[in-house]
Amino acid sequence: MIVSKKATNIFIHAAGWLVFFGFPLLFMNRTQQSSSSTYNVILSPYYWLFCLTYIFMFYFNAWYLVPRFVFHKKYVVYGLIVLLLSGCVYFLQPFDNLLLHNLLKEKQSTAVPIGPQLMPGADSGNADPKNLPFGPLPHEDLRMQDPSLKKPSNQIIFIHQSGNIDMVGLFIFIIVIGLGIAMSTVQKWQLTEQMVIRAEAEKTHAELSFLKAQINPHFLFNTLNNIYALSVTDSEHTSESIMKLSNIMRYVTDEVTEDFVLLQSEIDCINDYIDLQKLRLGKKTKLDFNFYGDMAQKKVPPLVLMTFIENVFKYGVSKHEPSVISINLKVTDDKILFTCENTIFDNRPASSRKGIGITNTRQRLQHIYPGRHRLNISQEAAMFRVELEIDA
Repeated sequence: MIVSKKATNIFIHAAGWLVFFGFPLLFMNRTQQSSSSTYNVILSPYYWLFCLTYIFMFYFNAWYLVPRFVFHKKYVVYGLIVLLLSGCVYFLQPFDNLLLHNLLKEKQSTAVPIGPQLMPGADSGNADPKNLPFGPLPHEDLRMQDPSLKKPSNQIIFIHQSGNIDMVGLFIFIIVIGLGIAMSTVQKWQLTEQMVIRAEAEKTHAELSFLKAQINPHFLFNTLNNIYALSVTDSEHTSESIMKLSNIMRYVTDEVTEDFVLLQSEIDCINDYIDLQKLRLGKKTKLDFNFYGDMAQKKVPPLVLMTFIENVFKYGVSKHEPSVISINLKVTDDKILFTCENTIFDNRPASSRKGIGITNTRQRLQHIYPGRHRLNISQEAAMFRVELEIDA
């Protein structure tokens, strides 16, 4: 990408300077009659003085003066340097020198000397101007004159009517300075935009890493509490729970560092977590976990579903009252539909139950799926319900 961008910039600069180099050639062809005028212009040192003067001033202004002074708001110093450069153009007169030199060369190559017209039979070597019937001849013979020796056309006279000031050269100088300022400003704007985009990406990555770091200890802390309760009662399911936790921790440590994981891996982790929770569930809790569709190629952010399932078991289980936990996952070609609901046993509102896990998961979804997900958390009667739809 960087190489392609540099190549494009080089091509644009080269094309621009070729057009600029062709400007005096086209102008000279319109004002001269010789077919070899283009060749003569290219060989002229004034042509290369014209081209190199403006090339130097363009890049000197764009690469040094503008970044050094304009971008640092040193406008007075920059203005003085530009005035000094304009003085150099006034002294060099690149366009006027190019034009006058090539016009003079064209005259010299096409002029044909014409001698004085004498009377018939007169001896040109002994002719006395006083004996001529019409008096002495003028300094120049005005009767027959080579058209190439005539004065320049009105168009050329108009260009040089400003005396010793190369107005065209100064006008080109102003354009070159303006283009240099424009190019440097655009490049700085593009660089600033790239830095902003890079900073936003790094900020987003840092925020996601921080959110996942908050979720993982939160999740593992609750699971360890459950195993601790089993070990205190000398439950025979303690070793099995440790194995399930081992599988979960392997998933958390190995795959949670990625931005996306296979949906099937997330489901396997959910199965281990549910099996772990079943060890402490009584007969009064009814649990349904169903998933449909092809999970093979789908990917989701790690632990994005586990957070809601953990919340279900945290608030939807009671040792004294019947409870219902329902978890459903449906995958279609372009969507992932996840719903979970559980019975509510406390009088706390739904907003107070949205702890750090759900809050962080909401933020992660906003970062990863902006405008491509719908999350609805509601409380109706005695049921707490979460609905998540992701555009896969």
